[in-house]
Amino acid sequence: MASRSRTPNLALAGLMREGGIGNAQLARAVNRAAAERGVTLHYDKTAVSHWLKGSVPKKEARGAVAEALSRLLKRPVAWDEAGLGAGTGPGEPLGVVDGVMDLGRADMDPSRRAVLGAGLYSAVLVVPSFEDVAVAGRTEATSAGVTVRIGRGEVQTVRKMTEKVADILDDLGGGHARPMAAAFLVNTVGPYLKAGGTQEAQKAMRSAAADLVYLTGWMAMFEREHRIGQKYYVKALKLAGAAEDHLTYCRTLRGMALQASHLGHGTKALELADSAAEAAPAAGPRLTAFLRGQQAHGAAMVKDRRQAFSRLRETEAALSQADGCNDHIGGYDGAAYTFHVAHVLWELGDRPASVKALRRSNRCRPATERQGRVHGNGLLARRLLAMRHVEESCEVWGRFLDDYTGVSSSRGDEHFAALRDGLRPYRRLPAVRELSERAREVARLKTA
Repeated sequence: MASRSRTPNLALAGLMREGGIGNAQLARAVNRAAAERGVTLHYDKTAVSHWLKGSVPKKEARGAVAEALSRLLKRPVAWDEAGLGAGTGPGEPLGVVDGVMDLGRADMDPSRRAVLGAGLYSAVLVVPSFEDVAVAGRTEATSAGVTVRIGRGEVQTVRKMTEKVADILDDLGGGHARPMAAAFLVNTVGPYLKAGGTQEAQKAMRSAAADLVYLTGWMAMFEREHRIGQKYYVKALKLAGAAEDHLTYCRTLRGMALQASHLGHGTKALELADSAAEAAPAAGPRLTAFLRGQQAHGAAMVKDRRQAFSRLRETEAALSQADGCNDHIGGYDGAAYTFHVAHVLWELGDRPASVKALRRSNRCRPATERQGRVHGNGLLARRLLAMRHVEESCEVWGRFLDDYTGVSSSRGDEHFAALRDGLRPYRRLPAVRELSERAREVARLKTA
């Protein structure tokens, strides 16, 4: 801990008084926020006492302190407001197009990506309304300088490329697909967004770009780079608003709700899912199912059993009315529905029924979705292991390894680590010994 000044930190003390926050409570919140970024901190109430007396947390911890205070106070708190020195607040200095290109450039470059992801996921992010981003987007579009013109062909290029990236994501994982998406955003989509054309063509381009940015954020989220994913999601919201594209705006909010649920923020997950549903006044049955399913998961996380099962019934009813054409980008089908059912049942404590639903979801998953199978089987195996169904878990882990070797996925890596750690207590069982040997061979192949 670096001591920069022994002047008491009155700003931090004032924030803690405002929220009735105790020293130990703040220390725990800081440790948790840092852990979400893979940074291990072991602060306790004594460390907070030192901060209040004027010591400054080490640089890599200051963002966690600001985020912890934001969550406890339920509003954004910047570094300087907490007396932690100059930092970055939640401001958005760049226009949406320049912001997308700057984000994409940083994401393309591994040396810059570490800096880009150094910030923390914000659980108190203020989400712009559809009306606000629509007005801002129209204003920016009319003031942009233009030298090139776009039309239907350029829009189709972005749409087709987005589909191809989604195919690569499904088959090979986000580790391969996301750098391609970031490069395409910078080299092709950014210039298109600044180009001239009819009002119809420019709106269509913003809509197509919003889909790609949403998909890129989704990939970052599943690669456990949550701050980067959140940044992409906000850009997608703004592009969708500028395009007057309710579908992508609502899909993006739903993606943000899923991200919050992954990180254990149940109240935020439900809030975002509800916002997505409220922003879709004329949603078709498949989008309605997509949004209601996420609302069900969020309700289960806050232990609202009645709302959770009511939303699941609405999900099933809406899905039964959907036509046979499922959108590849952010689509929703029977596998996704039963996956939501599994999450709801697990959150509400019915583990056996949750596992049955997860098995059904995995059986329904299209054969082309190898990354989806990696996640689905990894999750099923971990839940079986948590229930001490060790041999069943080994069987599912075997199917997981069949796909994992050909996929570049941080989520897959997380499951693989859980496999190796979780089976150690059972290493005397023949099935575990056999699986562990195979896992060692897979690890050698992955690191070769």
